[in-house]
Amino acid sequence: MFNKINKSIIMKMKFLLTMLIGGVISASAQKTVVDVAVGSTAHTTLVAAVKAADLVSTLQSAGPFTVFAPTNEAFAKLPKGTVETLLKPENKATLAKILTYHVVAGNLDAAAVLKAIKDGKGKVTLKAVSGGTLTASIKDGKVILTDEKGGIATVTATDLKAGNGVIHVIDAVVLPK
Repeated sequence: MFNKINKSIIMKMKFLLTMLIGGVISASAQKTVVDVAVGSTAHTTLVAAVKAADLVSTLQSAGPFTVFAPTNEAFAKLPKGTVETLLKPENKATLAKILTYHVVAGNLDAAAVLKAIKDGKGKVTLKAVSGGTLTASIKDGKVILTDEKGGIATVTATDLKAGNGVIHVIDAVVLPK
């Protein structure tokens, strides 16, 4: 009898564990690109900017989106006072244009970006949601983005998956014309 009880408890525990793990995996797959950024201590400035530009609901929509997400350190490289100025309500449109310049429609994981660079004989032009273009290429074995002003950002982390797209972390803020 003791054996039957233990087997029954073990079976129930296995079932519960399976359900819990399945729920966690399913819940994490449903996170949006905004949820992933909110969960990152390295992206608090980006999250504040997305909120100030009123882009949260847009980036929580179905997508899919590929987001090139600058870190707090990337924003800190901008001239002193730039971030504070951009976060003001009167600069909402400019901020939105800069932020949507970091977003490409579609789900471009690292493998897709590398393939596009290879197929493009060393570079690929990506159309940003803002309407501008970014050029992706490889330098010293790393993917870099060149913005319309000639600024360069290096991709430092890839394939942070969300339910509505993917995030790649970059070390600089890219700027449209």
